[in-house]
Amino acid sequence: MPGHKVKLAFLFNHEALHQAAHSAPVLGALLRRWANVEIDALFSSQAEKAFVAELLAAQGADLNRCRQVMVLDIPKVYHLAERFFGQIAPFRRIAVLRSHLPLFREYDALVVPERTSLLLKTRFGLTRLKLIHTRHGAGDRSESWRAELRDFDFILLSGTKARDRLLKLGHIREGNYAVIGYPKFDAVDFQAKTSARLFANSRPTVLYAPHFDPTLSSWYDLGPAILDYFVKNQDFNLVFAPHPMLFHWRLHVSLHPFRVRLRPNIPEKASVAPNIKVDLSSAARVDMTYTLGADIYLGDVSSQVYEFLWKPRPCIFVNAQNLPWRDNPDFLDWTAGPVISSLHELDAAMSTAMAMHDRYRKTQEDLFRTTFDLTDRPSSERAADAILQFLNIKNVRLVVAR
Repeated sequence: MPGHKVKLAFLFNHEALHQAAHSAPVLGALLRRWANVEIDALFSSQAEKAFVAELLAAQGADLNRCRQVMVLDIPKVYHLAERFFGQIAPFRRIAVLRSHLPLFREYDALVVPERTSLLLKTRFGLTRLKLIHTRHGAGDRSESWRAELRDFDFILLSGTKARDRLLKLGHIREGNYAVIGYPKFDAVDFQAKTSARLFANSRPTVLYAPHFDPTLSSWYDLGPAILDYFVKNQDFNLVFAPHPMLFHWRLHVSLHPFRVRLRPNIPEKASVAPNIKVDLSSAARVDMTYTLGADIYLGDVSSQVYEFLWKPRPCIFVNAQNLPWRDNPDFLDWTAGPVISSLHELDAAMSTAMAMHDRYRKTQEDLFRTTFDLTDRPSSERAADAILQFLNIKNVRLVVAR
């Protein structure tokens, strides 16, 4: 783009914080460089802004290096509608897009970790805008492989697993993707988090992290009973840190396939049990505090399991809805440990988790290697270079620290 200063923005547009950690490190890597590019950071809440600023600081980057940092509010009439529609749908995310179309029209490219922003192209007519997708997480469920990914102009992929599957499906093509690793890892202090103790005792700690998807999650049918199991079985500590969206909405709707379910509440006795930590709101749910600090992973389809496998440890998967999972790539992670479908099986799996882990160790290592293409170079820098190359931005040089 000779003679043209590219205008690039990173958009953080979500009710929760979990997606930000997948694109913020890439922003940090770009901010540590000079280039023929203007970078803005756009947020839909002050909480997102503060979270991203903290992640960048951990990388040695400064959010204030951006040309502009803006929190995008929505009109008052939308606030009223959000009180109702925001309980069952991503109303605010869409309202942010719709309310700021003149701003988005100014940019050459927008970097996003989610798919809602595709509406800018497909519904709101901003066809000139290049959309760059960092993705969020590296899980296997069908939502990760939707055909709408074809609408992104450029996609950053964590490893060969995602590349090979998306190529086979025809959702990516040569020239519109790059395999860059997992930028979220660049913002994590692995040594501190693996050595930290989640409880003041020596008992094994289990992380139970159910998803919100009403067609796949274990929470709706077995979740409260699982918590009750650990109330009664205090040989283990339990961290209950579900997907951030599970307790954001009371009513959960899946469109593929269509299903509506009411989310059960947490049993009161689990909330006060001394061996159970319930976390529905802190940053520890999304910054790998629990995935690195726990001894056993208990879950269903959350991509957090792959972050847990940074260090191979016992995993137990809960198939509460009797899904046909064998030989299905949407459940590839379920090969990393035993799959159970009842509380009776949970008791047996917990009692043998440590002793039986060796039979799954090689599988876990192979899954981690194909999921994350990690090199000696930080993933966020690889991602930054891929974006600069895609946008044909040249004459880049490292920022000299002052």
